[in-house]
Amino acid sequence: MSDISATVANELSRYYQELADKITALVAPLTDDQFWTRPYSYGNSIGHLLLHLTGNLNYYVGTEIAHTGYVRDRPLEFADPSRQPKEVVLKNFYQAIAMVRASLAQQKGDDLSLAYIAKGMEHADTRFYAFLNCAAHLSHHWGQIIYLCKELEKPA
Repeated sequence: MSDISATVANELSRYYQELADKITALVAPLTDDQFWTRPYSYGNSIGHLLLHLTGNLNYYVGTEIAHTGYVRDRPLEFADPSRQPKEVVLKNFYQAIAMVRASLAQQKGDDLSLAYIAKGMEHADTRFYAFLNCAAHLSHHWGQIIYLCKELEKPA
């Protein structure tokens, strides 16, 4: 991998890990009940956002780049009624982050410039764009999780 490609892959990997760690720190004090609470009727719970992020990464990187065979059920990410324990959801999220980081580490030469096509990300042309888009998506939902945590801290 060229120096710039290695730098890009390493820095993206570091960014994914930093956001995963920030999200974990934010949700650590929450009870399982708070984790699954929807403060607004039109919004999501933190638990469902993390299911969504996990599915997003497992599909766009796992299925389409790492060839893991993951099959996504996007609607269930927002509607899953099972309310798994927070620790299970976070474990699965961290496994998705680890898979993304391993996939980034496996990119060789000009792999980040390889063509990329996936349902739901038709605008992507390269693997680099897919990794970047997923990082931006993770950042977007991190902002929502910050806001939801602040709402959950308010006295009832």
